[in-house]
Amino acid sequence: MGEWEAGLDDEEAGAVMRTVTRQLKLWREAAGLTQAEFGAAIKYGEETVSCVERGRRIPRPEYLDAADEVLGAGGKIAALKQDVAEVRYPKKVRDVKRLEAEAVEICSYNNCVIDGLLQTEAYARAVFGSRRPQFVEEELEQRVAARLDRQEIFCAPKARPLFSFVLCEATLRRLIGGKMVMRHQLERLSEVAKLRNVDLQVLPLSREENSGLGGPFRLLKLKDGAAVGLSEIQLTNRVITDPKETTVLDMRYGIIRAQALTPRESLAFIEKVLGES
Repeated sequence: MGEWEAGLDDEEAGAVMRTVTRQLKLWREAAGLTQAEFGAAIKYGEETVSCVERGRRIPRPEYLDAADEVLGAGGKIAALKQDVAEVRYPKKVRDVKRLEAEAVEICSYNNCVIDGLLQTEAYARAVFGSRRPQFVEEELEQRVAARLDRQEIFCAPKARPLFSFVLCEATLRRLIGGKMVMRHQLERLSEVAKLRNVDLQVLPLSREENSGLGGPFRLLKLKDGAAVGLSEIQLTNRVITDPKETTVLDMRYGIIRAQALTPRESLAFIEKVLGES
């Protein structure tokens, strides 16, 4: 079973891991077990136990459950799962997820791929799998898991934000992952488009005007009235907080929405493309 590598340059994750690993080591030593004996008891190798206790690997939930049972911690070690639940993902993903949790409205325009919040697991894996140079297998799986984890915002127990997505027609027709992957992705879009708090629009290639040729971007409107823009192009990830720039993005997004099909027309368009697949 592969492990999650801990990012050594991630200060937030490092602080959490130092607390978790200290507790694991104290419980193991209090039980009088060596790392080898403890690893055998929880069915992990001594090297894995050593890497976890040195903060080089993030313990998986099943590791913590097994440690809790073997060490007789009565749920105290298993409770650490909440502490490591977020830090197993890259910092950029955690930061975006926090912003999304603070948003009352999430707006997204994309002319390259389907927005990450709308992606199926197979589509997300195909997107990350097409990256060059390639991700190693563990990093690819980590990123796919992180992307799917962010989608929980659609089922948030508290107030859910309003979602507005504008997808260029090219994203519906680009066969990322193959025909069956795209078919299931289109079915997913059709389902999400029917949610009451979602406006999903398609900008057809036949439109003579497209104000989104500068590339994909997202705009998050927060509870305190502020707005944050997110732009990711090639090797550059940018968070935009300058009110002058977010105002430009807000205006641009409004124009793009006006250029796109209405949500009802867009749903019919998606189902038409689905019928052709």
